[in-house]
Amino acid sequence: MDLKPYSVDASSEDRVAAQQKAFGTWLEAGARLGLGLLVVTFAGYVFDLWEPHVPIEHLSNLWSLPVDEYRKLTGAPDGWGWLALLGRGDYQTYLGIAVLASASIVSFLRIAPALAARGERLYAAIALAQIVVLLLAASGVVAGGH
Repeated sequence: MDLKPYSVDASSEDRVAAQQKAFGTWLEAGARLGLGLLVVTFAGYVFDLWEPHVPIEHLSNLWSLPVDEYRKLTGAPDGWGWLALLGRGDYQTYLGIAVLASASIVSFLRIAPALAARGERLYAAIALAQIVVLLLAASGVVAGGH
């Protein structure tokens, strides 16, 4: 996909179409990758390919508990603590969720330099602002986030 700066006689519709196509292509790739990871890791959990942190047969007794009690009984982490448990079958599914959640960040990162190179500084700034907001939300820096 060509995202080089357009010539002066290129229409704004051509520029917008290329930006939308680039963003959409990367977003679709991230969504497919995330969904694929969800399917594979969930299948691994269900078929017990990797030892889970919380055995699947115990879940029905834990579902009705308040989250604080569930975390206390299972030793489940909060925030980004799930990364330490990626070797466990039940936490591997979080990887697919993280890929899905970050697909838009990667897509904005893809188009921001091209927007700036074309002199579309406002749109490039908006793309960068989106990235910052999404990263802040995911980081937990803003109250309540993970």
